[in-house]
Amino acid sequence: MSFTSVVLHAPFAPAALALASLFACSSAARAQDTTMAALSPVVVTATRTPAPLDRVVADVVVIDEDQLRNAAGSTVEDLLREHAGLQILRNGGPGQSVGFFVRGTSTNSTVVLIDGVRVGSATLGQAQLESLSVAQIERIEVLRGPGSSLYGADAMGGVIQIFTRRGASLAPRVQATVAAGRYGSSEASGGVSGAVGGFDYAVSLAREKSDGISAIANAGDTFGNYNPDADGFTRRSGSAQLGYTPTEGHRFGLRWAESKLESQYDGAEFLPPDFSPDASADFSNKLDTRVLALDYAARLGNTWRSELTLAQNDDELVSGGTQLSRFETQRRQASWQNTWEVAQGHTLVGLLERLEETVQSLSFSPSERSRDNDALVLSYTGNSEAHRWQADLRHDRNSVYGGHTTAKLGYALQLSKPLSVRASAGTAFRAPSFNELYFPGFGVETVQPEKSRSMEIGAAWREESWSVQTTAYRNRIRDLIVYEPDRAFCPPQPEYNFGCARNVARARLKGASLSAQGVQGVWHWGAGVELLDATDARDGTRLLRRAAHTATASLAYRASSWGARAAVQGVGKRPDAGGTVLPSYELLDLGAHYVFARQWRVEAKLFNALDKRYEPVKDYGAPGRAFWLVLSYDSQAL
Repeated sequence: MSFTSVVLHAPFAPAALALASLFACSSAARAQDTTMAALSPVVVTATRTPAPLDRVVADVVVIDEDQLRNAAGSTVEDLLREHAGLQILRNGGPGQSVGFFVRGTSTNSTVVLIDGVRVGSATLGQAQLESLSVAQIERIEVLRGPGSSLYGADAMGGVIQIFTRRGASLAPRVQATVAAGRYGSSEASGGVSGAVGGFDYAVSLAREKSDGISAIANAGDTFGNYNPDADGFTRRSGSAQLGYTPTEGHRFGLRWAESKLESQYDGAEFLPPDFSPDASADFSNKLDTRVLALDYAARLGNTWRSELTLAQNDDELVSGGTQLSRFETQRRQASWQNTWEVAQGHTLVGLLERLEETVQSLSFSPSERSRDNDALVLSYTGNSEAHRWQADLRHDRNSVYGGHTTAKLGYALQLSKPLSVRASAGTAFRAPSFNELYFPGFGVETVQPEKSRSMEIGAAWREESWSVQTTAYRNRIRDLIVYEPDRAFCPPQPEYNFGCARNVARARLKGASLSAQGVQGVWHWGAGVELLDATDARDGTRLLRRAAHTATASLAYRASSWGARAAVQGVGKRPDAGGTVLPSYELLDLGAHYVFARQWRVEAKLFNALDKRYEPVKDYGAPGRAFWLVLSYDSQAL
C-alpha cells in the first residue's frame, strides 16, 4: 500500500461519490449472506442516554467486547487507530507519551471519559492514553465531531468514552489472560463479575511490562536527547464496580478505576556550569490516574429516569531525571441528569453539572490554582417514521474564563430500508489549560478559550450482513492558543523574554471518512479511509503531524474452534517541526487462535510483520517485528 498527497478542495464531494456508489451496488448487496446480527448496539455518548447506534444522528464508532477480546499485546491507542480512524502520535514504543487527532483537532481538543467521569491532566489540558490498560475495558465509544453541546469545554474534536467492566449475569464470570512477547514484554490480567441477590459486582486487575526500545531512534536528534538505552514501562491497573438494587428501577453504584504507569524516556538536562545538554540521566514518567464515583439511578414511572453522580478524578505526574517535577490534578464532579420520554420516540434530557478543578505544582506561583464550572444542558431527540433529529444546548459558566453557550442540531432521513442520510452543525470550545494560563514564562491569565463552528453530512447503507458509512465535515477554529515568540505581544515581565501563550491562530479542518464492514459465512472483513485537509487559515500551510490520509483494512476467518486475522494500517506523509516531512508507512499485523475445552483460547500474534522502520514523530522510533503468545480463559465463552 502506498500513499500520495491528497488535498480536499470540495469536502463534501467524497460523501456524494460514496452515496452514488451505495445506490450502484444495492442490487448485488441483497445477495449477501444474512448472518450479521440485526440488533444495533446501544450507545450513550451521542445523546447521554441509551440509544441504538443506528438511530443516533451523530458519527459514533464502537469498539466492542469482541474486538477487545483480541487486544492482548495491544494498547488503547492501537485500538483507536485501527477501529475509530484516529491519527495517533507516540514518542517511541508502548508506554511513551501519546498524542491523538480526532478529525485533525489537537489532543487537548477531545474529551476523554471513564464511565462518564472526565479524566486527564488539567495542566496539560489533555488525557494521557498511555496510562490506560485495555484489560479494564468493556467497550469504547468514540463520538467524532463537536461534543461541547453535551460535554462542555475541550470537545471540539469529539469525545472518547471508556466503559469499565460491570457485572450482569447471575453466574459468576471469570476471565484471565497471560501473554508474552518480544522486547521482554508480558501481560497478566484477571477478573470476576456477576450478580447475586440485589447486588452486581465486577473486579479486574492487570499488570503489563516491557523492556522497550530506545525512545529516540538515532543520535543527532534535534534537541540532543538521544540515549541508546532501552526505554521500557510497567503499568499496573485495576477496576471495581459494585451495584445494589433494593427494588426494581432503583440502583446505587460505586465505581473505582486506577492505573499506575512508570515509563522511561529519552531527555536532557541543562546543568551548570556550561548548561550544555546532558542526556545520560535515567528519565522517567510516573503517572497515577484514579477515578472514584458514586451514583444513584432511579426509574420514576414509565417515562422518567433520574441519575445523580458524585465523582472524583486524581491525576499525578512525577517526571524528570536527576531533577524531578510534579504536577497534580484533582477534579470533583457532581451531576444530576433527568431523562423524560415525552412521547413514544421523543426524549428530553436535562442536566445540571458542577466541575471543580485544582492543580498543584511547585512550578506554579502560588503552587495551587483552581477553577470551577457550572453547566446546564438541554437535549431533545426524536424520531417519527423515517425522520430522526437531535437538538442540544449547553451553557457553561466558568470562574476563570466566563460564560460560553454551545449548541448542536442534527437531522437524519431514512430514504429506504437500508439507506439513510444525515446532516448536523454545531459549535464548540476548548478551555485554556492551567499551563497556558499560569506556567511561569509562558502562561498568560488573559488567554481566552478557542472556539469552533463545524458542519457535517453523512450517509449509511446497512444490510443484515454488511454496512457502509461515509461522512464529510468542515470545521473552522478561531482564537487558537499558540506559542508567540514575539516579545512585543507578551507581558512586560522579564520572564517572558522568550515568548508566551497567545490567542492568534485560526485553522481550517475539512475531510471525509469512508468505512465498511461485513460478514459472509466464516469471513469477517472491514476497511476504512480517512481523508484530512488541516491547514493554518492565515497562510494555508498544513498543520504539523497531520497526515493527509490514513487507511485500515482487516480480514478474519472464524471457524468453530480456530480462526486467523490479518490487518493493514497505512499512514500518509506528515509535516513535522523544522520543515521536516515524515514519509508514509504501512504496518501489517497477523494473528491466529485456537479454542480448546470451550473456555480456553491460545493465540499467536505477529505485530509489524514486515518489520517496517518508521518515525511516528520526528526523531522518535517505533517497535519492529514482535511476536506474541497469548493464553486466555473465559468461564462463559461460547
